[in-house]
Amino acid sequence: MAEKQEQPAILELQARWDKIRIANLYDTLDQMGYPNQCLDLGIRPLFPGQHLAGVAVTVRGTRDPRSREDKQAAAEEAKAAADAPAEPGLNDRLFPGCVVVVDGGGERLTGKFGEMTSWGLKQRGAKGIVIDGHIRDLLGLQVIPDYTVCSRGTSPIESAQRWSQVGVNVTIGMPGTLTSQVPVRPGDWIIGGPDGVIVVPQEIAMEALEKAEEIEAREQGMREDLAAGMSFKDAFEKWGRA
Repeated sequence: MAEKQEQPAILELQARWDKIRIANLYDTLDQMGYPNQCLDLGIRPLFPGQHLAGVAVTVRGTRDPRSREDKQAAAEEAKAAADAPAEPGLNDRLFPGCVVVVDGGGERLTGKFGEMTSWGLKQRGAKGIVIDGHIRDLLGLQVIPDYTVCSRGTSPIESAQRWSQVGVNVTIGMPGTLTSQVPVRPGDWIIGGPDGVIVVPQEIAMEALEKAEEIEAREQGMREDLAAGMSFKDAFEKWGRA
């Protein structure tokens, strides 16, 4: 599980992932035989120029017509019946270097999470949040430092009584670009930037990072040669990037 990983290792890897451009990561995964890891292109950073990298903590949600009071009563009744402590919630699962990934369950109108809840996530170590749906409080989110929101946009509509969490740290399916769904498991790496959001399966994450770093180095070399006046033809022959 992601919580069991060494936190310094996560933060060190995160610093490396933060230097990887989304298009270069896509090329890397495509060459590795993983072409379908890009989320729906409607899900992207809310503010220009932002980048996101971290380990997934997942949330599964669903439409919920019940009132807040009904949900609280149902939760208390279930707890009393089970006579057992409640399962750890989202806040209990967070750690430095994580990214909260939210399956909206098909509910597209409400703002799931917002400024104040995002401050709470950040204080527990989250680098950002990825939502299949909307979020609230654009102006407040804009000033949270070192925190990136990837969503379909913003909405003023309160999610209480309309949407609720039904699972935490379970495998979820997020809508894809080249495929209907991209599985996201706790511990997968989430990389987001101006071109979109990509899920990197944890079992290939290290290999993908190293290969993507090689592409970044080649592109930087080509970029510097082009700026120095080298022709595109000669730069392409030297570095092999286009």
